[in-house]
Amino acid sequence: MTIRETAERSYRAVLDALPVAARRRLLYTRAHRRMPRFGHPQRFTEKVNWRILRDRRAGLAWTCDKLAMKDYAGRSDAGVRVARTLWSGTDVHEIAALELPKRWVLKPNHRSATVHLGTGDPDVDELAVLTEGWLRSYQAEQLGEWAYGQARPTMLLEEWIGESDEPPMDYKFFVFGGRVALVQVDTSRFTGHCRRLFWPDWTPLEVTLRWPLGPEVPRPRRLEQMVAAAAALGEPFDFMRIDLYDDGDTIWFGETTPYPSGGLSPFDPAWLDTALGSMWTLPDAAAAGRR
Repeated sequence: MTIRETAERSYRAVLDALPVAARRRLLYTRAHRRMPRFGHPQRFTEKVNWRILRDRRAGLAWTCDKLAMKDYAGRSDAGVRVARTLWSGTDVHEIAALELPKRWVLKPNHRSATVHLGTGDPDVDELAVLTEGWLRSYQAEQLGEWAYGQARPTMLLEEWIGESDEPPMDYKFFVFGGRVALVQVDTSRFTGHCRRLFWPDWTPLEVTLRWPLGPEVPRPRRLEQMVAAAAALGEPFDFMRIDLYDDGDTIWFGETTPYPSGGLSPFDPAWLDTALGSMWTLPDAAAAGRR
């Protein structure tokens, strides 16, 4: 084991031993290279962490449960299509009994950034090895992200979106009380991840958010429709990131995200962190359900 690996392991051990509030403070300081102000948050990333630590409203409890998100979008009047759930459960061996399409997607219901893009009939024993540990609630247990702990610990397999063998373009809308303030576009996610931020009118920003600056992708043909759909889906919340896909013919619902990157991805330059923070009015402590 290298010195760097030993140091990282020691850091993780210290992190896991800390109370959640101290853990979040250390994570934030390491990511942003500045001390946070969680007691009186001003920046967007500080407010994300305030929400993680203090906001326990029932209206947020389901927003990290992918099956519940899909139900919410399906019942809405936002005009988005929702991918069909072909299976949900905790034992992937059950998938062997299914007649699967050419392409499909498998992911945990209660975690983010974990997904398997599958084709045809899988070897379910290999799939069981691949998904080992997926039922753990990492983001709730290790990162203290409360709403993930309210999500059902299960897996879901859903239809592939669109006709192409490539995943459709993914658009992430930052929505404050029904107002879309920012759009995030990720490109080449599996071959050199880049990210570009745009104002809602598709003006590109020279601001990075964790990943290198991506290309100025063309303005989507259905931009206004997507903005309206994201605004409708995000309207009940003081803040929610609404993720949508566009396959060229249809706008698809992706997910709701109450804690983008856990507030641990720095904006560079940081003026945008402050600007977005000014758009977010947090509830008071009593309304949030935790003093």
